[in-house]
Amino acid sequence: MCADFPMKYILVTGGVISGIGKGIIASSIGTILKSCGLRVTAIKIDPYINIDAGTFSPYEHGEVFVLNDGGEVDLDLGNYERFLDISLYKDNNITTGKIYQHVINKERHGDYLGKTVQVVPHITDAVQEWVMNQAKVPVDDDKKEPQICVIELGGTIGDIEGMPFVEAFRQFQFKAKRENFCNIHVSLVPQPNATGEQKTKPTQNSVRALRGLGLSPDLIVCRSAKPIEMAVKEKISMFCHVEPEQVIFIHDVSSTYRVPILLEEQGIIKYFKQRLNLPIDDQPSDLLMKWKKMACRYERLLKVCSIALVGKYTKLSDCYASVFKALEHSALAINYKLDLMYIDSTELERSTEAENSVKYHQAWHKLCKADGILVPGGFGIRGTEGKLQAISWARTKKKPFLGVCLGMQLAVVEFARNCLNWEDANSTEFDPDTKNPVVILERSSCLNLCVLHFKVIDMPEHNPGDMGGTMRLGKRRTVFKTENSVLRKLYGDEMFVEERHRHRYEVNPELTHCFEEKGLKFVGHDTEGNRMEIIELENHPYFVGVQFHPEFSSRPMKPSPPYLGLLLAATGTLNAYLQRGCKLSPSDSYSDLSDDSSPEKEFPYSDTS
Repeated sequence: MCADFPMKYILVTGGVISGIGKGIIASSIGTILKSCGLRVTAIKIDPYINIDAGTFSPYEHGEVFVLNDGGEVDLDLGNYERFLDISLYKDNNITTGKIYQHVINKERHGDYLGKTVQVVPHITDAVQEWVMNQAKVPVDDDKKEPQICVIELGGTIGDIEGMPFVEAFRQFQFKAKRENFCNIHVSLVPQPNATGEQKTKPTQNSVRALRGLGLSPDLIVCRSAKPIEMAVKEKISMFCHVEPEQVIFIHDVSSTYRVPILLEEQGIIKYFKQRLNLPIDDQPSDLLMKWKKMACRYERLLKVCSIALVGKYTKLSDCYASVFKALEHSALAINYKLDLMYIDSTELERSTEAENSVKYHQAWHKLCKADGILVPGGFGIRGTEGKLQAISWARTKKKPFLGVCLGMQLAVVEFARNCLNWEDANSTEFDPDTKNPVVILERSSCLNLCVLHFKVIDMPEHNPGDMGGTMRLGKRRTVFKTENSVLRKLYGDEMFVEERHRHRYEVNPELTHCFEEKGLKFVGHDTEGNRMEIIELENHPYFVGVQFHPEFSSRPMKPSPPYLGLLLAATGTLNAYLQRGCKLSPSDSYSDLSDDSSPEKEFPYSDTS
């Protein structure tokens, strides 16, 4: 481990367009520096006025990522956690709303001694203070302070809402001193189909705008669809006033696992060593070698496993970013390429009009041919009947199934309707005024209810007067009730697990005996035994529901056990894996891979002998 030295700050900004991949590049830079033996943390700055991402529609910014401490944050923090294998905190996500709220509270408390509170210096000072304080917060088990802080500034240079943050870092670069501050600017190099020529003018204009605001890029990372020619690199170097080695190219690749490799191959370790005076070796460590081997393996996979994701935000893949990654991690661990089929749950709903539509038949065709079915979390009644249809199909046709959060709740509703013959069973979230009181809205904090006709009840944390942070959020403990649980075995036969939650409703504990008599077992609950956390169906290849969100803790080399179980069952290898005792972890499997490994070479726990 490297000796301690002053904190180093790496600011990642973006130009030309948003959504250019700053988060992946920031994560990759952190991964490379961590592979050099450094302690790395990350901060994401979002210039919107929202306090957090909790109230966003998934179509606005993609999924809401949940942290251990319950913070509802931008999905880029999920990239940081997955790449760096660390756990961050809600204060690692800075928004304009948080900064202004902080400054206004100080003003109300009289902390500014009657001064006129302004953007400069009070807002900009608050940004710098927040960054410096949060950069020191340990993220690893050793509890030591990080040595490198990678800061991603969301949005695009020139956006009016981002101006206070740019000004804050213009000042901050002098406070931190040059040897401790580095700016990486990510820009787009488009290639119009009409000419086929890669254009540098957008990058030139973006760098000029950045310099006009007082920041000069130390590295320019050029994003493009295809590899960039050397002549383009030299042109950007000349017009953007940087050395050729300060221009890095990242073209579209088969997987994001390739991005750290591309950065390392272009000498970024050597550059950081010199620019930030880091006591590190020029050569990558074993960690980066594992990334190389993982990327090679990903590109050589031949066998395919298809999973149907039945949700209602299927038009934008970022809405289920962590779910996709968790499935991908699990598929890679067992040498399969993931074929994720997004199915809009509303298109599965049966009606005379729907059954005559092409989309209805296409959706059902996808569902029927899938190797496994996943129903993720969500809110609202739209599409729930389609999800219930998919769950019923998975249960009756013995298709491997995983229900997450709402997916678990609907699995319980479906079982009640079709196996317990409670025809009107529902969640009070969807039908609070049901005439048949199989499900009833309960807003009491008391869980000791005498009415036995509830199915899914409202969470006591819910506060209808405030939309933000009103759910059961963050890491909570789930205790296994029995040793004879598939999920317990997948978790390494642990007595309990700790996973992240984000929900308002839950299964009524007063009804569990009715389900268990018919074979739907509640094998996990919270520490008090009141909240049902895990369900498993008897006599089924894999029918599992979890109230928590295991996708948030999945890592490329440590896939989430519930998702791994789904992929194992979907490929017909679950029983063999369980018989071997689930002793080999996915991270162990990567350790003995070579770059020339055959795609047919199986991991030790696969069924192929």
